[in-house]
Amino acid sequence: MLKQSLQYKLLQKLSPQQIQLMKLIQLPTQAFEERLKQEIEENPALDTGKEESDSFDEDLSNEFDDTGNEKIEAEDINIDEYLSDDEIPNYKTQANNYSADDEEKNVPYAAGTSFHQSLKNQLNTYSFNDEEKAIAEFLVGSIDDSGYIRRDILDLVDDLAFTANIFTTEEKVISILKRVIHTLEPIGVGARDLKECLIIQLKTKSKTKIRSLAIQILDEAFDHFVKKHYKKIQEKFHISEEELKEVNTEISKLNPKPGSSYAGNNKIAEQIVPDFSIKLIDGELDLTLNSRNAPELHISREYNNMLKGYQESSTKSKSQKDAVFFIKQKLDAAKWFIDAIKQRQQTLLITMNTIMHYQYEYFLTGDERKLKPMILKDIADKINMDVSTVSRVANSKYVSTPYGTKLIKEFFSESMKNDQGEDVSTREIKKILETVITEENKKKPLTDEKLANILKEKGYPIARRTIAKYREQLDLPVARLRKEI
Repeated sequence: MLKQSLQYKLLQKLSPQQIQLMKLIQLPTQAFEERLKQEIEENPALDTGKEESDSFDEDLSNEFDDTGNEKIEAEDINIDEYLSDDEIPNYKTQANNYSADDEEKNVPYAAGTSFHQSLKNQLNTYSFNDEEKAIAEFLVGSIDDSGYIRRDILDLVDDLAFTANIFTTEEKVISILKRVIHTLEPIGVGARDLKECLIIQLKTKSKTKIRSLAIQILDEAFDHFVKKHYKKIQEKFHISEEELKEVNTEISKLNPKPGSSYAGNNKIAEQIVPDFSIKLIDGELDLTLNSRNAPELHISREYNNMLKGYQESSTKSKSQKDAVFFIKQKLDAAKWFIDAIKQRQQTLLITMNTIMHYQYEYFLTGDERKLKPMILKDIADKINMDVSTVSRVANSKYVSTPYGTKLIKEFFSESMKNDQGEDVSTREIKKILETVITEENKKKPLTDEKLANILKEKGYPIARRTIAKYREQLDLPVARLRKEI
């Protein structure tokens, strides 16, 4: 027997306009310009540049209601006729039940030869029989983007048998790997580990005493070299500190990731365009929004006149009603987009202005030790906005300051108490830690324990494990790996 029940649920959903606004807010300047260009191309009712003297609002004040909807008398148009189910605009039928953080990522594809295609093209210069060519192409296909073959040779032999119906031996695969693959450009591709990669590159260079010694050290004492056990290396190979220093210099010139050096694999460095500018004028801070974030947009006069022409027409055909429906859609979309742009500008300025005043001492001096502890909620509470909105503004925006261009999210940090019980920014502590490590004696680098003691003497009682965490965040290696000859 079926059981029926009645449930009440309270749900909160973002409207399509709110979702689009959130996406506009999180766009940096260059991405915003692309989005603006796309909207102008798709909506002919949207125009750029300075508006003519009689604006859209004045001309259509009697034709649109307070919500931006067209005022058309009931006797002019049969609403049911031109709002039938098959003519509902697309934006009303889209669910939009996706996260506001979802991004539409259009990945551009660069023309040209890919890394793997370049390697395959080089194989054409070798003389193979059919089996050897198939093995060589299979090996090239097994190379990752860094230029390494990470799989065991035995696994490759099995795959050749199962996928290509080629039954061969480990010895033959290794022979083709060393004779062919290891000679391809860039030198070092096809190596199975870092040690082999470096040795391959050294062997292709002209032979010198230091290079021969470098090959011997990598071949026989790779672990000692990686772990910087220089004393053990000197004792094992009976070499002086100066010779070891020359070997170290020679090896440091090699490329540990040959695949990444290929031009087709490199990501094009994105030019940073500051979204804000902070200037120091007569001892006061002046904040401005990049003008590229504040375009001049207005409603197309042509579309406005089309709508007027319809209202002045004595006869109204079905095609005219269809046309006015399309025009109204475009006008509504254009008006909403202009409002969204203005709201975006206001949100960006309010948020950045609050951040600037919160970190006033830093922006006046440029001294990172003046940075106050600040989290997203601190700013959100001051501007009465959601934390997620502040996050969108801070995450991908840059500000030009007298001390360089900075990523806004870098001004946010947690707090810790110093020995006087005052709250200090973790950024300040990291800066001091970085300075101490930079100035240390590289022949006897400081351990995390010693670093903790030094910071404690400076008034920052921090545990050794916290020092280790901050050091890793600064991308600084442990003491042993910072050691120099």
